[in-house]
Amino acid sequence: MGRGKIVIRRIDNTTSRQVTFSKRRNGLLKKAKELSILCDAEVGVVIFSSTGKLYDFASSSMNKVIERYGKLKEEIDQPGNPMAELKYWQREAAILRQQLQQLRENHRQLMGEELSGLSIKDLRNLENQMEISLRGVRTKKDQVLTEEIQELNRKGSLLHQENLELHKKENLFKQENVELFKKVYETRDANNINGAQTSLLPNGPNIDEDAQVPVHLQLSQPRHQNCETSSRTTNLGLQLR
Repeated sequence: MGRGKIVIRRIDNTTSRQVTFSKRRNGLLKKAKELSILCDAEVGVVIFSSTGKLYDFASSSMNKVIERYGKLKEEIDQPGNPMAELKYWQREAAILRQQLQQLRENHRQLMGEELSGLSIKDLRNLENQMEISLRGVRTKKDQVLTEEIQELNRKGSLLHQENLELHKKENLFKQENVELFKKVYETRDANNINGAQTSLLPNGPNIDEDAQVPVHLQLSQPRHQNCETSSRTTNLGLQLR
């Protein structure tokens, strides 16, 4: 069940009233501190208990907050006064110059300069601030490096995929080249075989053409046989005589 609504009125029970005061007071001071840090506001809170005890909080200095409040209150009560407006902006400029000077001093102290006037407590606070800053820087650096590593891994995966695709294309080109070489050599071998068969055929006229041309045959004897025949005839003639 949800918490019921609390009626805003004076608590009659003294103990309950004191407990509620303590809780609400701590919550109010905590909210005032958070407001001054988150919004860079100058906050001052003054609380008096029913017994007359004082509780206060100021983001810078309670005297400065009260002084500033009094001056601004006077200016608000007298609107349209150019001198009052001029003084207001002069005070604002002075406050800003003072804040700038303080920030410069803090920066120099963080850089390790002008530390002679600091106490042990101030040095410890400065050391804690530097440790917190270093942890933040290291955390941010680790985050940036992790993101860069993830990006490089992603790019590496993409390049690996592209290399695989290129290897596949290269293998396809090699297979196509092998097939083209096979076709070229087969065509060349076929041409060589056809050329060899053509060279075996006679260079003269065809057989059909030679069949139509008349053929003249002539018998002849060797020359030494003729000589032998004439000598034999002479010898026979001499014998007959």
